[in-house]
Amino acid sequence: MILKIISAEKVLFEGEASSVTLPGEMGQFTVLPHHAALMSTLTKCNIKYVENNEVHEVMVEGGIVDVNNDVVSVCIY
Repeated sequence: MILKIISAEKVLFEGEASSVTLPGEMGQFTVLPHHAALMSTLTKCNIKYVENNEVHEVMVEGGIVDVNNDVVSVCIY
């Protein structure tokens, strides 16, 4: 699936990811390929994603995520 992590200043990551773990308002959740469409607000925590079998982390203060058609779009602040 395609993951896009975007802040007001720049694109932090855009590329293929096999999983993304996000800090939702109601708890942490993981998005895998072919996940159902959803939107959620995010809390302060790390976003973890797997790219080429390597785990990467991005610290976020909050934001929103939109998951649709194997595209995970994350807008952070």
